[in-house]
Amino acid sequence: MMSITLKPIGIIYTPFKTKSGMPIQASGALGIKGHIVLNEELLPGLKDLDGFSHIILIYYFHKSTGYELLTRPFLDNTPRGVFATRAPKRPNAIGFSVVRNIKIEKNVIYVENVDILDETPLLDIKPYIPDFDIHTTEKIGWLKNKTDDLNNIKSDRRFK
Repeated sequence: MMSITLKPIGIIYTPFKTKSGMPIQASGALGIKGHIVLNEELLPGLKDLDGFSHIILIYYFHKSTGYELLTRPFLDNTPRGVFATRAPKRPNAIGFSVVRNIKIEKNVIYVENVDILDETPLLDIKPYIPDFDIHTTEKIGWLKNKTDDLNNIKSDRRFK
């Protein structure tokens, strides 16, 4: 199998110094602010990004080690297939979050609704476009009836 090497394009800074107690999704992080310091040589790539109210951050779960193909996600205690979860311990420790784009000053992007650990390596940024990114769903698998209290559920120690 081919090998892939990714280079961080910047660092995400947030108030979350430890994994325990963090929101488990951006929808549970309303009002929590952070910022991204993009590598300066990539500054031209930010052109026009200020025209989008929300952006998708793709990042590396830098504090995650190893993975299990069956895992207990935050919203359930039943072991689930890792690919049916958003658990941070994955074969490729890649995460994504949709955050509010507040403002951009040079190579610093100020964001809100952040559910990301401090000093997380950023791999990519994409504009969030509702016409592309919102889909009507018919089913949400094992999560049915489990997301009602999502905003109050915080990360615990299960993925240390």
